[in-house]
Amino acid sequence: MPPRRQPTARQQRFGAELRKLREAAGYKATEAAALLGVNSVQMSQIESGVAGVSESRLRRLVAHYACADDELTSALVAMATDRTRGWWEEYRGQLPTSFLDLAELEHHSTFRWDVDFLRVPGLLQTEDYARALFSYVNPDLPAQEIDRWVEHRMRRRVIVERPDPIPYETVVHEAALRIRVGDRTQARAQLVRIMDLSEADHVTVRVIPFDVDGFGGADSAVVYAGGPVRALDAVVRDGPHGTVFVDAAAQLLRYRTLFRRLETVALDPGRSREFIHRLAKEL
Repeated sequence: MPPRRQPTARQQRFGAELRKLREAAGYKATEAAALLGVNSVQMSQIESGVAGVSESRLRRLVAHYACADDELTSALVAMATDRTRGWWEEYRGQLPTSFLDLAELEHHSTFRWDVDFLRVPGLLQTEDYARALFSYVNPDLPAQEIDRWVEHRMRRRVIVERPDPIPYETVVHEAALRIRVGDRTQARAQLVRIMDLSEADHVTVRVIPFDVDGFGGADSAVVYAGGPVRALDAVVRDGPHGTVFVDAAAQLLRYRTLFRRLETVALDPGRSREFIHRLAKEL
């Protein structure tokens, strides 16, 4: 199989996890390559996601690395053998790669947490809200391209709207709910959309009002996606040069702790719905 020209974030994550296991076992890359009967370049390609690896070779590596975590091993085998070509592949070459990587991450997630302070989280956005937002942030984009961006965002909502949705929790600040990205009518429709979705058993929406003590904020919006095992969780942030995928164990712990801390200062789900209802009535 020829090397991949542009591995996805999921493929890169798989390779990174293999590298972590190798380093934890004390093997050099050249030593691991010898175990598989490949050269150091091929080993580097596997650990960077540029090249794949068969299930039998993967299990041989994991055995040599003395990984005692059977659930992690099974999850890595599933990643290595997965041949899913999801709906997001329709947009390859048309949208930024990070859009496709996020959609693929969501497709394989077991749960999802969002934190946002200035914008309504993407999975809760209406089509009008998304269009107004993309048009404002990217005013030079042709209308046809904006249409593709909006369509992609709306299709991402499948993970919370399908018959077997994943658990979804979000903490959103009052500022994000009050900022009118579009007009008054669109703003009201957006709040109604959030209230309607929050009634679902698998969706939890908590609001942090302006009038609350003990809130120091966070650097920016946070997307936390649960993996099949905790070690394969991922965080997605907007960095200065584009989307950043975070997978270091210490950072994942940091964001789990941050999310739970924000929950303590937010209104509970029932009071949050009442709060959003009052905002909608003001419009």
